[in-house]
Amino acid sequence: MQERRNTPRKKFSFYMRVLEDETEQPIGHLVEISRDGFRLETSLPLPLEREYRLHMELTPDLSDRLFMFFSGKVKWCKPDSIMPNICHVGFQMTGIGEGDQAVYQRLLEMYGE
Repeated sequence: MQERRNTPRKKFSFYMRVLEDETEQPIGHLVEISRDGFRLETSLPLPLEREYRLHMELTPDLSDRLFMFFSGKVKWCKPDSIMPNICHVGFQMTGIGEGDQAVYQRLLEMYGE
């Protein structure tokens, strides 16, 4: 498959859960991050093109806020080649508030490798 990403992703060196707003349940955890999107590891496959409203719990070094809210659309989903009970899911960032955008940028700079 040809790469269509416009900005490079960075491996994420810190365990950070991502939760679905509607259910407050963890949807996965962050493993790669870029300016325009992110990749999660999940325990279940997620439907392509579905948009999710999400949030992450923040650490005090990122913000004095407890959570960062954003939305993303599933662009691809595939099972892990070694552990088929884990899925890798690529998201395109589709929305984020102005204040949360600054937090997201700090997250990218501080924890992205």
